[in-house]
Amino acid sequence: MRWRDIIRISTFRLSAMLGAVFVIGLIAMLGVVYAATARDLTARSDRILHAAAQRLLQVPADQLPDRIRYELRRDRAGFNYLALIAADGTPIIGNIRLLRPLPPGLPVDVEDGSRGPLRLVALRTREGETLLVGRDISLLRDLRRTILETLIVSGLLTLLCVTTAAIWFSRAPLRRVRALQRASREIAAGDFSVRMPIAGRHDELDQFATTVNATVEEVGRVVAQVKGATDAIAHDLRTPLTRVRATLNALHHRPHDAVEVATGIRQATADLDLVLERFAALLRISELEAGRRRAGFRTIDLGTLVAQIAELYEPLAEDRGITLSVAPRPWSVNGDDKLLFEALSNLLDNGIKFGRPGGHVAIALVEDARGRAIEVRDDGPGIPPDERDAVLRRFHRGQDMQGIPGSGLGLSLVVAILHLHGFRLSLSDATPGLCVRISLPPASA
Repeated sequence: MRWRDIIRISTFRLSAMLGAVFVIGLIAMLGVVYAATARDLTARSDRILHAAAQRLLQVPADQLPDRIRYELRRDRAGFNYLALIAADGTPIIGNIRLLRPLPPGLPVDVEDGSRGPLRLVALRTREGETLLVGRDISLLRDLRRTILETLIVSGLLTLLCVTTAAIWFSRAPLRRVRALQRASREIAAGDFSVRMPIAGRHDELDQFATTVNATVEEVGRVVAQVKGATDAIAHDLRTPLTRVRATLNALHHRPHDAVEVATGIRQATADLDLVLERFAALLRISELEAGRRRAGFRTIDLGTLVAQIAELYEPLAEDRGITLSVAPRPWSVNGDDKLLFEALSNLLDNGIKFGRPGGHVAIALVEDARGRAIEVRDDGPGIPPDERDAVLRRFHRGQDMQGIPGSGLGLSLVVAILHLHGFRLSLSDATPGLCVRISLPPASA
């Protein structure tokens, strides 16, 4: 199953789960409203029954039957059910006949087919008789039914409206999901220049797209580096290996010439050493790019590191008649001092190597509108703008550098070290010469 199918299924499951939660919540809310309303209506009816019963209990015992007859003659609608029962269960007066005794003081519902449902309460008089007070609750039940039907209809309408609104408002996210799917298909087909669309809403889809874009950018960079390294290895290592083969073939045909054999062996050894050196550099660059060298990270002072590098290369600059200047600052960063020493040494060595004899090379820690950075400047011929990206690739050497010893891996190693530290390298004109700028991220500066 492809991951875009997983996204589709997960989105469907999430929508279904949220919809189920909403429906359950709506049903629970309507149930609570109905239960609370029905309970309140029943409690109000019970209070009325108890109040009426208490008024009758205040009547003297010898006058109570006459008072019940009077209340029955009044025939108040819904409240004309009264009875007085003797202690032995014999009815004294009233219009209620019970088939079973009622618990005293507890209102109960009694079904009477001829007169409708009743709500009755039984209370004991001081003489031990039982007073029954009841009321017709047909209207109460009709009201409950009306409330229940109203809640059900309103709940269904609410559910319909919410569902319609959810479908309407989900169209935009679904369009964004389809756009993400289209981009993912293009990326899966091998086009690492494609990026997930970002709507700028900073929601979950934007966060997902941002994460995927960063991953695709890193994967594309690694794939491009692997392809570049493969092409460079096939191109640059072919020459020394071809020379080794030609030397061994010549020695095979003239094995008795000791001088030529010794010379050939030295030449073959030198070529093989060059091959091994380049492979070792490639492996080291790959190790750095994989991020496996972070164990040596600690807080280091860039100012001290730059001063040490300048002190190391000052004799080499003097041999070429180059003035070397350094401008350190007490800046602390988190990194590997040995790797940064190697990267900055490589840049300073290139500045002295390719700089103008008798010229000037400077390494400094600078702070300007673009932020904090390390700059290495020389006043040599520089690098043409159209070659500045190419010189950062492995084995690439400029047209003016073919006569200068080197493998073409130095700047690639520098880029790998800086990438491991989260630094960024850029090349620009020093007018004249070249300016190599290492930009420090804000968190490290």
